[in-house]
This record gives sequence, structure tokens and C-alpha cells, in this order.
Amino acid sequence: MADGLVLIAGMFDPIEKLKEHLRHASVSTDSDFKEGMAGSRSFLSTLFSEMGLSVEIVDTDLHPIVLAKREGDSAWPHVIVYGHYDVQPADPLGLWETKPFEPEVRDGRIYARGAADNKGPQMAHIAAVSELLDENPDLPLRITFLIEGEEEIGSPSLLPFLESRREELAEADLVLLSDTVSPSADQLVVTVGLRGIAVMDVEFEGPNSDLHSGLHGGAVYNPVQALCEVCASLHDADNRVTVPGFYEGVTEVEDWEREELDRLGSDEGSYRQFLGLDHLHSLKGYTSFEAIRYLPTLEFNGIGGGYQGEGSKTIVPAKAMAKISCRLVGNQDPKIVGERVKQAILERVPKGITARVTMGHQGAPYMVVPPGKPNSPADAPQRLNDAFRATERAITEEFDKPPLFLREGGSIPIIADIKRTLGLDSVMIGLFLPEDNLHAPNESMDLDVLKKGIRVSKRVLNSLASE
Repeated sequence: MADGLVLIAGMFDPIEKLKEHLRHASVSTDSDFKEGMAGSRSFLSTLFSEMGLSVEIVDTDLHPIVLAKREGDSAWPHVIVYGHYDVQPADPLGLWETKPFEPEVRDGRIYARGAADNKGPQMAHIAAVSELLDENPDLPLRITFLIEGEEEIGSPSLLPFLESRREELAEADLVLLSDTVSPSADQLVVTVGLRGIAVMDVEFEGPNSDLHSGLHGGAVYNPVQALCEVCASLHDADNRVTVPGFYEGVTEVEDWEREELDRLGSDEGSYRQFLGLDHLHSLKGYTSFEAIRYLPTLEFNGIGGGYQGEGSKTIVPAKAMAKISCRLVGNQDPKIVGERVKQAILERVPKGITARVTMGHQGAPYMVVPPGKPNSPADAPQRLNDAFRATERAITEEFDKPPLFLREGGSIPIIADIKRTLGLDSVMIGLFLPEDNLHAPNESMDLDVLKKGIRVSKRVLNSLASE
């Protein structure tokens, strides 16, 4: 028995299994972690097989997909459970209190890279299915686990996979996942929208080598200076993006969405304190909480050039670089927005500088309106509506408070791809929290949220099987 969980015969301990999974350093972006990626796949394959599911490891150009199925009568509801087994790099390692791939439980949390993103929330659904099948081997429910290994690098292999398996997967009723955030351990959010994304690398080049700043400074355009000037020109004083056409396709925020946000009761003072800031910089006319959920952005993720070491080195650098990401909403097209940003940068490059903009991964925004809300589609599939209602009931019962239905500022590009390719909408239950430190040192997950998340998932799946 672990941390108060009551186990029945034949059922695995989800916390111990989560620890086992977290020990695999499954960093998808770094080829040095191939062994960790393979170990994570092997762990999932073995676990699903022990649960009685059929398992297929689907090869891709990069990291294979783990596909596990429970078949059944074609009249049974069919739920696809999505997740990813890859994690972010653990750097900077010196800021971790414990080793990132040696999980540790303390103060009601489990600490390790991937604990919250996404191995912990993913385990909630795996454990829920395991319990349901142990309790009722004849459960009238078809389940497909689709666990990919490339989410942290933009899921380049998943869309081709979906297209190749469209006929097989499109007959499902909905997708269930937990890769989104909730504001606190006692207030869950059912995410109904995700921002899209378009990323790019920018390179500026000046002289053919670094120059002595005393001998040549003042005669040539410094690439670092030029890059900073161009980057600064992409926003005005009100934080509005100045790229022509950038806001085309942005849709209005519905009244019910603002009401849900008001129910959240967020305080900007507390938000500033949490971030360690004395001032916020949202687009004029919008609160910070509206901005991070309902508006597009253009952000500089990194910038560099010239000497970076200790002390000084008096040069005019030959090159400078920046990394940019745009978060998108509504009907914005990531390809169109990305191209417009690229052109705006290239048009603003000063003489004496050559520039190159290389486009990276992209993903479209996603939005679903749950039943009972204004503008909820009248032709929404009944089982999707049943799933939303069951989710609302389950969260209310387990967390003693009804969930909020909110859009999220993050991006999961594959969710929009699933909608476009398979025609399936997603029920997204937020099981990680702001304090969980996703993508940062000392990532963790609240074990009480995990335990309740297992029970929520179990209630939702059992309700669908009973309909």
C-alpha cells in the first residue's frame, strides 16, 4: 500500500508504477537519451500487456508510438486516451534538490522530471482502466491508449500516423487526456480550448568574422544591435504585435467564458507575487488572465550573440540569433501567421545585415463548447456530451467543487490535428498545477490530485460504459 491508496487483489500500485516510469530518462530532443526513450516504451508495453490489452509499438521516423487496445463489441463506446512518454530535458541540473530521474516522495508530492508532464496525469487514466477491468472484466467499453514519444518536440510523427490509421481511429467517440493545468488542488479545470503555435529561428549576420570593436566599431552595423532593434519593433508600447495581419482570425471571447473566468476569482497581485514580479505587461484593455487564455502572442524565447563568457571581450560579433514563438487563438492559421512574422522581420533588416528565418513546428488552435453553454453545437455527438457531463459530476464529487470550463494558454497541437483528421473532440481534465514546475527544475505532482484524478477518470469511463 502506498500513500493511503487502497489496493485490491491483482491491481498494481499506481504510485510505485509511476516511480518506475519516472526512472526512465525519456528526453525526446536529445539523442543521448535513446536508452531512456526505449525504456519508457518497454515499461508502457509491459504494463498494458499485464492489464490484458493488446500492444503495438508503431515505428516512426523518430520515436515510436505505443498503441494499446481493449477491443469489444462495435456498439460499445470507444474512448481514445492520449498521452506522451517523452519529457523535457532536466537542465539546469544544479537547481534540482534531488536527481531528476530518481523520483522521491516528500510532503505529499512526487518529484522527478515528467512527474506532472505527462507521466503522472497519464498514470491516472492507466490506473483507472486497470481498476475498472479488475472489478468488471466484462465492462462494455472499448479503450485505445495512444501514447506518443514526440510531444515535447512538436509531435512531427503523429499526424502522419493519424492519417494512416484514420479509418481505424475515427470510429471512436472522443479523446480523453490530462495534459493541461488547473489553478489549484481544490479547483480543477476542464480545458475547452488550446492556443495554437508557430515557432521560428532568426539569424542575423554582419561581417565575415568577429571584429575588434576599437578598430572597426562605428563602421559596421552590429548584428546584435540590429537584431535587438528588429525584435523591439515587433511590439508597440501597449504590447500589441505590429506585424501586419497578425490579429486576423482572432475570435471574440464569449460571455460564458468570461463568467467562468470570473468564477476562478484570480487576483493579479497574487499572480505577480507568484511570478516574482512587480508589474504585468498584458495587452492594453485586457487583464493578464484574459490575455494568457484568449489572446495571441509573439514571444522571444531566447536571444544571443557575441561573447558570453566571464569578463569582457571587446568585439563586434559576426552573428546574432533569436528564437521566437507565437501562440495563436480562434481561427488563426499558424502557417499564415508564421509567414507574416517572417516577412515582417526580413523587411525590417537594416542594410549591412543579412538575415535568415527558419520556420519550426506549428499547430492550430483548438476549441470545443461543452453541452449547456451558449453556442454549444446542436449536432455534437451524444457520447461526447455524456462524457462532459460525467466529467463535471465526477470532479464535483471528488473535489467538492464543480470544475471550470476554460481555455488554456498552452498548446497541444495534436489535439487540433485529431479534430481535423479524425473528427474527434477531446475532454481535457487538468491534473497538474502551476506549482508543479513543468519544464523547470524540481518538477513534481500533488499525490492527492493524482489519487482523486484516478477516481475521476474511473467514474467518467464507467459512466460512459453504463450509458
